[in-house]
Amino acid sequence: MDHSFIPAVELSETGDLSDRAFWFIFRGSDLLILDDVLNIATIPALLDPTEMALAPLRRNYLGTLTGRHIFAIEVSPDIELPVGLVAHGLRALYGRLPDDLFAIAGRAAQIIEWDRTHQFCGRCGTPTEYARGERAKRCPNCHLISFPRLSPAIIVLVERGDEVLLARGRNFAEGVYSTLAGFVEPGESLEGAVHREVYEESGIALTDVRYFGSQPWPFPHSLMIGFTAQYAGGEINIDPKEIADARWFTYDTLPRVPQKLSIARRLIDSYVEKHGPPLEQP
Repeated sequence: MDHSFIPAVELSETGDLSDRAFWFIFRGSDLLILDDVLNIATIPALLDPTEMALAPLRRNYLGTLTGRHIFAIEVSPDIELPVGLVAHGLRALYGRLPDDLFAIAGRAAQIIEWDRTHQFCGRCGTPTEYARGERAKRCPNCHLISFPRLSPAIIVLVERGDEVLLARGRNFAEGVYSTLAGFVEPGESLEGAVHREVYEESGIALTDVRYFGSQPWPFPHSLMIGFTAQYAGGEINIDPKEIADARWFTYDTLPRVPQKLSIARRLIDSYVEKHGPPLEQP
């Protein structure tokens, strides 16, 4: 994310709203952007969403970008879009929004989803209130604090010599293979999740598990933690409930792989860089 983004939970009492702010406006899971014939996505800069006859169901302050305030709001899914605004899912906006705005859009989507799904206390059912000074909801009755949900998941690229293990999930697009991934279970370390998920989904044992990098994944609220690992033994034996197919590939026999949006692609690209020319896939 651009270092000029400064996250914040609350607008300070001295905050100046005389300049136009960035408004990340969500209708359901879709983000509203300014329509542009050049295929460039633009976030509306407004003094207030009422300028476009938009009535927020909920509003969250996110901070500033190069000194400009940023808000995330949700509007009714039934509204008719004002002239000049179009709705798109976040995935479709990758590469159309500048990287800093796309990253903020992912943050905004997760905060809006958390706000929407934590209107009532999960313990006693009382309507919740925003907590002061932190991104949290507080129950005024039983005082339960609810923070934005974050679901950690591991994703791992497994190598065997110059080969890489890729698999097709049951819900993948036709022909696409990717690295293995799965959610971390309660009481489990990240490394433990790597070994368990790979063995459960492919029957392969691992060694030399190493951290690669991480990526927020706002679909709807995951944090992907990437690893590399080396083959230690076993034959491919897929879990048919999760995996349609799994195979060993070399850099010059790779199938269709995920787009550059995902850390899965970063893992695959790092493998290719060691063995051959860069992938030509988008």
